Amino acid sequence: MRLDKFLKVSRLIKRRTVANEVSDMGRILVNGTQAKAAKQLKEGDIITIEYANRNVCVRVLKIPQNNVSVQEAPTLYEILEQ
Repeated sequence: MRLDKFLKVSRLIKRRTVANEVSDMGRILVNGTQAKAAKQLKEGDIITIEYANRNVCVRVLKIPQNNVSVQEAPTLYEILEQ
């Protein structure tokens, strides 16, 4: 699954267009390197999102096949640091 779609489905970022913009600014790292929105994710990847006042670091636990419910979204990742 693409990085931008995973961020939207997991609700780490609310909209896919916002995920694309943040990625284009170089504020999303996957396994320590800057990642484009089209980067293909796999289980175990570590995503770091640089917000204005904090960083969020998560590990991908599961890649969904389709959209998931709001209740299921937090099961897709594990928060490593906030």
